[in-house]
Amino acid sequence: MTELVIDRLGHRGDGVVLQPDGRSLFVPYTLAGETVDVDLQGGATRLNRILTPSPDRIEPACRHFGACGGCLLQHVAPAPYADFKRRLVVDALADRGLTADIGETRVVPPHSRRRATFAGIMAGRHPLVGFNERASHRLVGLEECPVVKPQLLAALPALTALTGLVAPRKGGLDLTVTLTAGGLDVSVAGIAARDVDRLRLPLIELAERFDLARLSAGGEAIVERRSAAIDIDGVAVTLPPGGFLQASAEAEAIMGELVTAAIPAKAKRVADLFSGIGTFALRLARQAEVLAIEGEAGAVAALDRAARGMTGRHRITAERRDLARRPLIEKELEKIDAVVFDPPRAGAAEQSLWLARSKVPTVVAVSCNPATLSRDLRTLVDGGYRIETVTPVDQFLWSSHVEVVAVLRRRAD
Repeated sequence: MTELVIDRLGHRGDGVVLQPDGRSLFVPYTLAGETVDVDLQGGATRLNRILTPSPDRIEPACRHFGACGGCLLQHVAPAPYADFKRRLVVDALADRGLTADIGETRVVPPHSRRRATFAGIMAGRHPLVGFNERASHRLVGLEECPVVKPQLLAALPALTALTGLVAPRKGGLDLTVTLTAGGLDVSVAGIAARDVDRLRLPLIELAERFDLARLSAGGEAIVERRSAAIDIDGVAVTLPPGGFLQASAEAEAIMGELVTAAIPAKAKRVADLFSGIGTFALRLARQAEVLAIEGEAGAVAALDRAARGMTGRHRITAERRDLARRPLIEKELEKIDAVVFDPPRAGAAEQSLWLARSKVPTVVAVSCNPATLSRDLRTLVDGGYRIETVTPVDQFLWSSHVEVVAVLRRRAD
């Protein structure tokens, strides 16, 4: 047993102890200033007990905290927790030599996740569904979860039956559940195509028995009993099976508010890059014509169908294009008054280079990865843009992840 004092909270949510030789020890579930008793096991550190707790420590919201790997920061009081999320953004920008007006973190409430991916495995002859333990393939069977909407937790009996029906003997399943207007939309990954064909009828019967709106496997809708649609700013959008969706409607609304507020009233044509199913495009169409570009065919088709059915908004042109390989170039950006981009975690390196060469007056960058966002912002700033505001949005409650919305304007000089 070893007694340590925690120096700070690291970017991944662990307490950090700086060693005399310059190396860092990471102690999960600890806070800055705490004195702790740990076991040192090679390169790993196991927390035994907190000897002197931080005044920022609170009682976790969930009985599974510390076993379930889904949450890392339930023990942090609200104010220092929000500051931790903001600090992730501050530090990422500083690593690229950037300073900006970084706002306070906008934090979503508990029970706001409308989409979650559970793991399903066979434990001998018994199906088990839950979340993985931290850094482990072992599952924690859930009795409660203060992160997801109650309807998702109520889906566990259906997911357990589904696991018992289709789970392979080795390995497991990823079971993505989304709460839609029509009910629960369940998508299964990890099942072989031959098994999908063999089990088609039992899968349809399972969806009927548990009243699922839609059940998909391998990207194919096996049965759709009701529309798996969600509301985006008053427009119904039918999700493609297993397609991307912002995990929290509350976070989506916050980001949508920040994005649309940044677009000048005089803007006539806006490009929404990496547009997905129209999270921002459908909102932007209230004020301007929108060119929405996305690489996933299912998302493009979903947005196109939704846009054709909307009324009282400007036109949305939905185009499929791999922006990582074929970004919008300077000439294509000539008639664009504002650009919004929300890329995957890898960021928008190539697109940022072309934006930096363009004369687009306003760019709004949205990202789930402060590190790649800061890289792209550095490119834009070097190309003549000024960072106006940066806002952290805590979509993934009690995790070490943070969404960011940054607004940039091209400098006049």
